[in-house]
Amino acid sequence: MSRHVAIVTDSTAYLPPQTMERHGITAVPLTVVLGDQALEEGTEISSRSLALALQKRRSVTTSRPGPEVFAAAYRAVAETGATGIVSLHLSAEFSGTYDAAVIAAKEAPVPVRVIDTGMVAMALGFSALAAAEAAEAGGGLDEAVAAAEKRAAGTSAFFYVDTLDYLRRGGRIGAAQALLGSALAVKPILQLDGGRIEMLEKVRTASKAIARLEEIVAERAGVGAVDIAVHHLAAPDGAERLAERLRSRVPGLVDLHVSEVGAVIGAHTGPGLLAAVIAPR
Repeated sequence: MSRHVAIVTDSTAYLPPQTMERHGITAVPLTVVLGDQALEEGTEISSRSLALALQKRRSVTTSRPGPEVFAAAYRAVAETGATGIVSLHLSAEFSGTYDAAVIAAKEAPVPVRVIDTGMVAMALGFSALAAAEAAEAGGGLDEAVAAAEKRAAGTSAFFYVDTLDYLRRGGRIGAAQALLGSALAVKPILQLDGGRIEMLEKVRTASKAIARLEEIVAERAGVGAVDIAVHHLAAPDGAERLAERLRSRVPGLVDLHVSEVGAVIGAHTGPGLLAAVIAPR
């Protein structure tokens, strides 16, 4: 067994499977509750199935992993020879996932550093990658944590949704809650700020909102080296168009990932989501 610092995250990081395998990253799944069925994200419910359920107005909620799930993951990772674990998770403002990981870490067979990145989707994924790369370069727990926190601190995430109704139902809308009365009649652009979802701008039409999202991302990316992820739910054509526009507009673009979000985030945003994550190198 090789001795190393291992990286654990959760299923909302939406890292490509081949990337996780290459870097040895473990993802603990969150759960989507569809009617009376509890389904693990990534293995038991697809984004397409989730979108169809939402369109049919079926009851959909989400649930964190229990501490025992994290405990099992930490034991399994330790058995591979890991001498320490960095466990990076979606914002504690959105989920109790971080709290469950903290509980499990107290009984883990090796030291575990649990980090609330304040992020989600590839904003979380880029932080996990930074930690993995630091560990692969020979860094210990402190170096891997520092790399992840630095990447998270510099990362921005902006997104467009067709309606705020899904965020309202799930209680994930944060300070934008007070704007619901007027915002439901327009097309909102939101951002992650301090681990919460905040209203950034309200735009009158979907086409103008998506054009404005492109402008914001290009401006925030600047001219330095940067990675970008474009996410969507049931909007692949819109995601590809946004990605192509950003490829031509961001001079320092290194990597650009395009992917559909999983069922957990999709349950709170609804079909039509377009999101962009900007992570300077």
